Amino acid sequence: MKINKILQNFKHYWYLMTQLITRDFKRKYKRSVLGVVWSLLYPILMMIVMAIVFSHMFRFSVEGTNYLVYLMTGIIMWSYFSEASNAAMTSVVDNFTLINKIYIPKYIFPISKTIFVGINFVLTLIPWIGLIICTKFGLGTYPASINIYYFLLPYIFLCLFIFTVGVGLFLSCVSVFLRDVFYIYGIILTIWNYFTPVFYSIEILPPALKKIFVLNPLYQYLTAARNIVLYGKCPSITTLIILGLISIATLGLGGIVFKKNQDKFIYYI
Repeated sequence: MKINKILQNFKHYWYLMTQLITRDFKRKYKRSVLGVVWSLLYPILMMIVMAIVFSHMFRFSVEGTNYLVYLMTGIIMWSYFSEASNAAMTSVVDNFTLINKIYIPKYIFPISKTIFVGINFVLTLIPWIGLIICTKFGLGTYPASINIYYFLLPYIFLCLFIFTVGVGLFLSCVSVFLRDVFYIYGIILTIWNYFTPVFYSIEILPPALKKIFVLNPLYQYLTAARNIVLYGKCPSITTLIILGLISIATLGLGGIVFKKNQDKFIYYI
């Protein structure tokens, strides 16, 4: 019954959600000459900068792998999670005037933020696919793989989205009662970034550290996508199930915390 009610609320407030997403687009690209094109240029520019820094200055590489594709896969997936979770964290507080005036299911705000950033994420897949194709024409020592397992990528990205929604619900709830979370989470993201193999491989780490790093959910998402794109390997059924369970568990935890506390928001906002 609760799931049916949530689905009915989504249908009832879908117009509002689309308006929130449209508003975010207008805010982000207001007075921008290139507009949405930045969603395509940003990952390319980031890849170029990081490729120069890590492959030339710090001499990072992954043996037998096209490092540019390895790097960009990590960049776009990490960037989505960090940007979406950050945006979701502030979503309830930022919309306090609307919450105080009319009744709206409050979970719409963090979810609309993750969808908005998700649309940008989909746009970044265009230069990512372009880069993969270019490796077939001599870009880098090792060409990336193009194979039938690409059909599993939407599932992996969906799991990442669900995981991010769960984290966003939790953060948006906690931030209402403790505004210090805005600053604390920035520090956590920085540490989390270094614990996520965006620009390096965990194979360079000692065995004891590897066991810790594999517990990182983002490592699991990145590795599953990289196995398909770089090596043409299909993630095992166990891996795919684990990705789904991590996502659902995180969404469930975030949803429970949010639901139990949402009625108190009005007293703290």
